[in-house]
Amino acid sequence: AASKLEISMPAVVEVEIGGTARIECNFYLPENASYTYIDWFYVDRSNRQVRLYHVTASGVLQDDTDYKQRLSLGEDKALSISSVTPQDARTFMCQVAAGSYGMGENSTELSVYKVPKTPEIEPNPGGISVQSSEIPEIARCVSKNSFPPPNITWHKNGEQLHARENQVTIQSTLTRESSGLYTVSSTLYAPVQRQDRHSRYHCTVHYWLRGQRHSLESRGVKVNIFYPAEYLKLKVVPPSALVKEGDNVTLVCEADGNPPPVFSFFKKNLNEWQDLSSLADPESGVLNLHDVNKSSSGTYRCQSLDLDDMSQREEDVDLVVNYIEGVRVKMEPSSTLREGDSVMLSCDAHSPVGLNYQWSDEKGKKVAEGNQLFLRNLTFETSNTFSCKVMAPSVPGLEQSKQVSVAVEGKPRIVSISSPLYVRQDQVVNLTCKAIAFPRPKVQWSINGTAHEYMDNQHIASNLTVRVSHDLLQAGAMCRVSNKLGVSEKHIRLLDQKSTAESQGVIIVAIIVAILVVAVLGAVIYFLHKKGKIPCGRAGKQDITKPEARKDKIVVEVKSDKLSEEAGLLQGANGEKRAAADQVGQSDGHRP
Repeated sequence: AASKLEISMPAVVEVEIGGTARIECNFYLPENASYTYIDWFYVDRSNRQVRLYHVTASGVLQDDTDYKQRLSLGEDKALSISSVTPQDARTFMCQVAAGSYGMGENSTELSVYKVPKTPEIEPNPGGISVQSSEIPEIARCVSKNSFPPPNITWHKNGEQLHARENQVTIQSTLTRESSGLYTVSSTLYAPVQRQDRHSRYHCTVHYWLRGQRHSLESRGVKVNIFYPAEYLKLKVVPPSALVKEGDNVTLVCEADGNPPPVFSFFKKNLNEWQDLSSLADPESGVLNLHDVNKSSSGTYRCQSLDLDDMSQREEDVDLVVNYIEGVRVKMEPSSTLREGDSVMLSCDAHSPVGLNYQWSDEKGKKVAEGNQLFLRNLTFETSNTFSCKVMAPSVPGLEQSKQVSVAVEGKPRIVSISSPLYVRQDQVVNLTCKAIAFPRPKVQWSINGTAHEYMDNQHIASNLTVRVSHDLLQAGAMCRVSNKLGVSEKHIRLLDQKSTAESQGVIIVAIIVAILVVAVLGAVIYFLHKKGKIPCGRAGKQDITKPEARKDKIVVEVKSDKLSEEAGLLQGANGEKRAAADQVGQSDGHRP
């Protein structure tokens, strides 16, 4: 038991705004003693004590104060304050009286707080020049709804900035809102350099809570830094080594200034510079050249103008447009060519780069490489058109072609006719005659009919539609092909299909008769052999003096050479049979 009255209270009670604060008053009395009353007070701004509660053994009296609606008293006589506001941050006292033991009191400091919102940062919206004569504003930072007032610090690339005269300036403003909460704003001023275009800035708000320091960081921001260009670069797209006639070329001018400078383009003509700015976008630094040719080659210049300090820079580049010109094909001899002749084709061209040559025929098939093509033993069938393709291996897609005609002249040569042709009298038939020649020949027929001419792969073909008459069947038809170099003729023979069929029938009957004769002869020989009339064996002859031989029997002497003759006879018969069969095959071959 205590020897005297003792009162124990926490020195500080922290509670967030809007919450409930509970302040305990623990007192200790000597043995067999009791309290007379307990009073609760708060200390106002005038340092005056204002009573809240008076507690005695007979009851509790609550005073009429601004706290009346938010106060409550626990069974342990602890004081509770609900809906705490910033104005509640004050001292609360507990006073206890114990009769002859006197009176004692103690107090608690009520500390209220509000965690600030994450700070908001806004960089300078207009951008900052490195050549600014004044220390420019970098960014502003604002933190709202905090209690008590927080503190703001600035950081660049993660390192804290401190105010330095003529270097870094930090201006802060504290505003108390009607709610009692604070809004703090801070503005950072600092000089910038070219490398600061990559720097990131952020602000941090610091506050205390339960005796510990806490902080909230804003997002990081970059500032738009204005600086003049230090280098200028002009390039050709695609690279100049690959540019060929007909391409679209882009000249790109790049500078590292911010904002980008104004660009102008020029082309050198002799000793003067031609202004091409009207063909380009002055802000993008791009000059487009469409369908370039040999005359597009030359020196181009890009000139930049920095509007920040009006400084100028310029850069030159050489554009080389690769080309192939003057493609020509020479033929030796250049005189008229005849069948059997030979000719040399030579191809030549001019270009600033190395060239390759390739030859192909009129069907596009490659026939040779190199700038010369030698053709031997020319015929009408030789391709009459050859193409020389000139290519630049170092410049993909750069190529040109030149065609040359190789005309082989000669008198006509008939290559095919529809002869012999099996027909019937009064039948309508087509007679065909195909020839080749150059110059193109004329086709004539010895008979009248309806003729139709057409070209078939360098050949001229003529179809004559006629009705077969008795005279035509007897005489046939003559195809005559001619040009200025000569004439060729061929006869078309017509065969009566009916007569041919009768002749073939006679041949077939003869063959059948021959086959029957051979079959009968074979049967007779086989019969005589079975009857023993024609003995077989290796003995040269039989002995007629043997007693077992009967006199009424005919004795036949058979020699080996006789057997050979009979075998030859059989073979001859079979040979005739085969010859007949062959004859049938030959006759069938003449059928239409």
